[in-house]
Amino acid sequence: MTSNSDDAARFGGFGSPARSRRGVLKAAAGAALLLAVGLAPRNAEAAQAAPASAHVYLMRGVLNIFSLGLDQMAARLQAQGIPASVHNHMLWASVADDAAAEYRSGRAKVIILVGHSSGATCLPDMVERLSQEGVPVKLAIGLDSVFHTSLSGRVGKYINFYVANGAGTRVEKTRNFQGTLENVDVENVPGVGHLTIDKNELMQQKVIAAIDAAVASGPAIAPAPGVAPAAPRKPGVATHAAGAKRAAAY
Repeated sequence: MTSNSDDAARFGGFGSPARSRRGVLKAAAGAALLLAVGLAPRNAEAAQAAPASAHVYLMRGVLNIFSLGLDQMAARLQAQGIPASVHNHMLWASVADDAAAEYRSGRAKVIILVGHSSGATCLPDMVERLSQEGVPVKLAIGLDSVFHTSLSGRVGKYINFYVANGAGTRVEKTRNFQGTLENVDVENVPGVGHLTIDKNELMQQKVIAAIDAAVASGPAIAPAPGVAPAAPRKPGVATHAAGAKRAAAY
């Protein structure tokens, strides 16, 4: 009887050509099977773990030049793969309408709002407008709103960072507000003032961490039952008394 080692020696140490080809084919088939079995669960897990599509709208303060820290945050979010855009606070109504269109089209399932100074003052108006249009806001973050504002409508979480010993004010909720409101006094954070709160590294980290958590947790809260889209209002018309003063605010 001829041994396998004899066959291997007969063909230069590699065995017979036919046997060698059969071995290669079997190995390739086995590897393909293992690869298919091993990758399928991982791909399914990756699909489940992938964050929902989102868009972060950042609203600058007065004159559109005093909130350049928002541009830095937008760049950092974009580097993470999160769509982000920076806007003039005076265009808040048209920006809200754009956000509503993004949501209805399915391009953005998570709507997030961020504003500084006058850009923070207009956030309650944006939340209310979007709520009336049946579009949920997952997260809104205000950075030192310069006028006392009140919240109505529906938002998953509203965080108001303000400097209590400076220009900033608290945000109050009305009876028509649904969601979570957090007023956070940051006057003791080193280097934070009204004109620096958006540029401070620690504050930027806090804002981006909150955004990352909102995006990772999935789609926003569902629109309130029975809420019908409201008739579009004229762009730039604020619903709060402070709206008329915003153009002069820092």
